[in-house]
Amino acid sequence: MKAFLILEDGTVFTGKSIGSKKEVISEIVFNTSMTGYLEVLTDPSYAGQAVVMTYPLIGNYGICHEDMESLKPWPDGYIVRELSRVPSNFRSDDNIQNFLETNDIPGIEGIDTRALTKILREKGTMNGMITTNENYNLEEVKEKLKKYSPTGVVEKVTCKEKSNLKGDGYKVALMDFGAKKNIAKSLNERGCDVTIYPASTSADEIIESNPDGIMLSNGPGDPKECVSIIEELKKLYNTDIPIFAICLGHQLMALATGADTHKMKYGHRGANHPVKDLKSGKVYISSQNHGYVVDSDTINPDIAEVGFVNVNDKTVEGLRYKNKNIFTVQFHPEACPGPQDSGKLFDEFINMMGGKKNA
Repeated sequence: MKAFLILEDGTVFTGKSIGSKKEVISEIVFNTSMTGYLEVLTDPSYAGQAVVMTYPLIGNYGICHEDMESLKPWPDGYIVRELSRVPSNFRSDDNIQNFLETNDIPGIEGIDTRALTKILREKGTMNGMITTNENYNLEEVKEKLKKYSPTGVVEKVTCKEKSNLKGDGYKVALMDFGAKKNIAKSLNERGCDVTIYPASTSADEIIESNPDGIMLSNGPGDPKECVSIIEELKKLYNTDIPIFAICLGHQLMALATGADTHKMKYGHRGANHPVKDLKSGKVYISSQNHGYVVDSDTINPDIAEVGFVNVNDKTVEGLRYKNKNIFTVQFHPEACPGPQDSGKLFDEFINMMGGKKNA
């Protein structure tokens, strides 16, 4: 069946429908990862977005449920050059076509994803519609696209009740703003007893649980929309509890301490972004997924300093807070998919809490 991707600027791509046949309007973003498409699909940070995969062949090693970063996929839509329907992998549980259909995610294949990515890079991220309706009215669709804005996505992806990963080491409170599974796993593998809390949990409840450290997770959407969460983070900042934050958590802590954020032209999404640690001078290859960034010139130098920068565009990739046991990063040290270069930041968090408890 024919399918169409209609962009906000009036550009139309014609391809073949994959997955669900429903019509969807979403923000169109691209990811440059060569592998790890399942981890991308199950990353809650993609809620409210349709993902273009720039690598031309997707699905060749199938779907392995063990590799999922959450219980379900989150993108509104999926856009690929070519979809492999016959996976070759002894671990494969399913193929990607069935996976998309089962989870009611519409998509399109057979379009020039290179041309689409160039448009998004030159003109910036824009809204789009995936539809199988051949009788669409372009002007009406463009009007709908201009009005669309993803909202309430953190509430959509966060856990509904708290849960626990038992460990013999430090007690860590993980705030779930759309947490990837491997964040809790990376802490648990280092001995931490991890309690995962919904995004709406009050600072008082976290403090009363007497954790040794607090982890602020990744998540989707505009950080400025999370007004009530930012207010709670101000209270957590005023404690002496060590805090480590990733991606959206990094942005929210910056907002809670007076800095500002803005939307990037097309964001960073992929597994090959170079980041420089200003403390050590080392450059890590990092996994990233974000469309917003902290403004470097709004950071109060009495509160925090830039700890990491993106080598390509010099944007802020992390902050180290002064007179506080707090550091935050924009990239993903837990990767999935991606390189393990910066995984040692979890060890830095352990040391911040006092070193290995059972050592």
